[in-house]
Amino acid sequence: MLPLDDLVVIDLTVARAGPTAVRQLADWGARVIRVEPPPGDAYDELAGARHGSDFQNLHRNKRAVTIDLKAPEGRELLYDLVRRADVVVENWRPPVKERLGVDYATLRAINPRLVYGSISGFGQDGPYAGRGGVDQIAQGLGGLMSITGLEGQGPVRVGIPIADLSAGLYLAIGIFVALHERERTGEGRWVRTSLLEAMVAMLDFQAARWTIDGEVPPQAGNHHPTGIPMGCFATADGYVNIAGSNGRLWRGFCDALGEPQWVTDDRFRTAKLRSANRAVLNELVAERLARRSTAAWVALLTEHGVPVGPVNDIAETFADEQVRHLGLVAEVDHGVLGPLGLVRHAVTFADGPATVRAASPELGEHTADVLAELGIDADRLADLRARGIV
Repeated sequence: MLPLDDLVVIDLTVARAGPTAVRQLADWGARVIRVEPPPGDAYDELAGARHGSDFQNLHRNKRAVTIDLKAPEGRELLYDLVRRADVVVENWRPPVKERLGVDYATLRAINPRLVYGSISGFGQDGPYAGRGGVDQIAQGLGGLMSITGLEGQGPVRVGIPIADLSAGLYLAIGIFVALHERERTGEGRWVRTSLLEAMVAMLDFQAARWTIDGEVPPQAGNHHPTGIPMGCFATADGYVNIAGSNGRLWRGFCDALGEPQWVTDDRFRTAKLRSANRAVLNELVAERLARRSTAAWVALLTEHGVPVGPVNDIAETFADEQVRHLGLVAEVDHGVLGPLGLVRHAVTFADGPATVRAASPELGEHTADVLAELGIDADRLADLRARGIV
């Protein structure tokens, strides 16, 4: 048994943010049916090459059907699925879903218990609602690019699609909340977020520096914007991240660097003084850390109880002994591509189920099986295929 195997989820998503939300449900066992257009439609291309690593990463643990939602008969097939579903997830612009008849009002009328999850670029209404949204646009509009990068170098995008990913995670949380509420009310909800809302929420303490303190946070590069010393420094053979800004960490850091007098230095005695003299302190720290290798500093600072770590490239990350111990990569067998390594869900249960169980499906791989569950026999399925409905 899997935690969510009593849930049926209809996946109408494209691109990345929507599939990220659905993946949270699929990984925990929800019976996800991914609905895609029949071959040749542009929508399938938005998810990337089907056999590429990106698509395979996004769509594991699902079944896939093809239905032409532009055809009335195709929409009726979807409505039959919705009647049996617990959740629908989509990330289309409002005019598109309304034109196709898959908007919340339409589907709620069919199934009042339905939890309907939506991700948009900028919100379901408002002056930007009609705009198409992509991750980097949200990073810029949401303020993240203004605080990322080295001081004075100009805006820098984050190296992952953080607006897409955070919007998907936030939507999944909202869906879980709505499903819990439904246990008491018997009614579904329309759960909504957007790349912009997720991006602003992810600013977290940097946002609070503005909303509470009235301070516009600047770029701080690889150093923490408020905790000093905390950041990335060059070593004799690479780079190291350190966090020795307060209390015992600061004392342990000074001892490890062979500079115990810094603890009582009038420039550095308190966190406030260290912040005020951050340029001087960071320069001193940089000079000391450049004397030894990354591995030597990791060992020495760890011995002194100071949080420390190397700056790995992706290959080094997956070779790391702790990453390997945690089993973060799970292998699945794809019918065409063979064995594939996929990063498992970041959350585990003690003695819990595997969150990566099946490779991403081929286009329409489960159409016959899913429609048979709706009572459609082989003759009607053949007719639907012949007319391009499925």
